[in-house]
Order: sequence, then structure tokens, then C-alpha cells
Amino acid sequence: MGVPKNKTSKANKRMNRAARYTLDGPALSTCPQCHAAKQPHHACSECGYYNGRPVIKIAAKAK
Repeated sequence: MGVPKNKTSKANKRMNRAARYTLDGPALSTCPQCHAAKQPHHACSECGYYNGRPVIKIAAKAK
């Protein structure tokens, strides 16, 4: 098993832990079909397209 070569200081330990709690939101890209914001590598929640093909059926929005 790997063993740490040196002791991690309190400052470095806390800095590493603090990196897990950043306030960044998820990365967003635009859908090529409807130009809505969507997460990369996910089907668009507005039109249901992924990689140029419809993959999920979206019900019409009630206005």
C-alpha cells in the first residue's frame, strides 16, 4: 500500500478539502437543434435531441 512520504500540513489539508465545496455550477453548452442551454453529453431537456437524433419524447408545454 502507498504510504505518504511527508506529513501534509494543516493549511494544505484544509485547502484540499475546501476544493470539494466550490460554488461552480454544472458546465453548460448550447443545443444545436433548439439553442437552449444543456449539459454536455446529455439529451436536451427542451427538444429531446442528442447527437442530432431524437432520443426522448418531450410533451408539449402548457402555456
